[in-house]
Amino acid sequence: MRFGLRLIQYLGTPRRLVELAVLAEEAGFDSVWFPHDAFMGNSWVLTAAAAEHTSEIQIGSVGTNSYLTNPVEIATYIATLDELSKGRAVLGLGLHTTEMVEWTGLDASDHVTHTREATEIIRSLLRGEVVDYRGEAFSWTDQCYLRFRPYRPEIPIYIAAFGSQFLALSGEIGDGSLPMITPPEAASYMVPAIRAGLSAAGRHPSQVDIAGCAWLSLSESWAEATDVLRQMISYFGPYLEEPALETVGLQKKDFDRVRELMAAGRHDEATAAVTEDMFRLAISGSPKHVIEQIEHVAALGVTHVNLGGPLGPDPAQAIRLMGDRVIPHFREGGPVE
Repeated sequence: MRFGLRLIQYLGTPRRLVELAVLAEEAGFDSVWFPHDAFMGNSWVLTAAAAEHTSEIQIGSVGTNSYLTNPVEIATYIATLDELSKGRAVLGLGLHTTEMVEWTGLDASDHVTHTREATEIIRSLLRGEVVDYRGEAFSWTDQCYLRFRPYRPEIPIYIAAFGSQFLALSGEIGDGSLPMITPPEAASYMVPAIRAGLSAAGRHPSQVDIAGCAWLSLSESWAEATDVLRQMISYFGPYLEEPALETVGLQKKDFDRVRELMAAGRHDEATAAVTEDMFRLAISGSPKHVIEQIEHVAALGVTHVNLGGPLGPDPAQAIRLMGDRVIPHFREGGPVE
């Protein structure tokens, strides 16, 4: 099992997020990711800063999409980050919901085709090719090529996807897949969809790293760990897909009141409207509980658990607990504490 950490804006200032990335490297995480969410702090700035303050951990933005950012900008960004980090860059390309793109008036209904073509274009640019491209979403001329040589011609591209067709695409073309396993039980239908695309493309399972994106809230106190989830659930819960919610007995309509309050700007009331059943959307609790839940998603086929969300009542302490108590269990086969 590999371990990734996603650092969302709610965890603090940009400088604080970089400090947490340094802690993640010290704790033994394999990768650190910064969500590229619309109207949030810019992940590209954060990944560059994290690269300068770390030396071993992989660094990437997750959810960078080809609607709000053209593939040429994505390619030059990831190539520059790769050189800055000396070969530690990874790209999380795609999106976990169309709604945040559609806020800006763009139609994201062709997200499967759009992401497929963007991936082809970015890979061609990184290989130093002239991308005289004619597709359904993009049409480029023979002047489309990088004016510099990338540090590596092959940078891992993980596809952030949702829905069976999009998940299958991530298995077909991705070096990795970034399904949003909120709740963790959603891996039970997401992993088979990814593997279906992988199989259709004639690829071996070892060729795709399934990096399930889960919310984490870790603390010695179970009550404190769950309570801190409320803000995360109130903001993102209404956008989760129905099949994922159904794996723990929830439906999108259960979030209607939360959505209404958030839309009205009544954020405190929306947070209070989060129910205990909704806590099941995250991996949460004490180190023992978190180990058990990660073991479960590993059994469902996740090969790289990518932990984000509030992390815990004290994010820095949660990262240290992961390094002291959780990650060693999987690396050394130690007992559940």
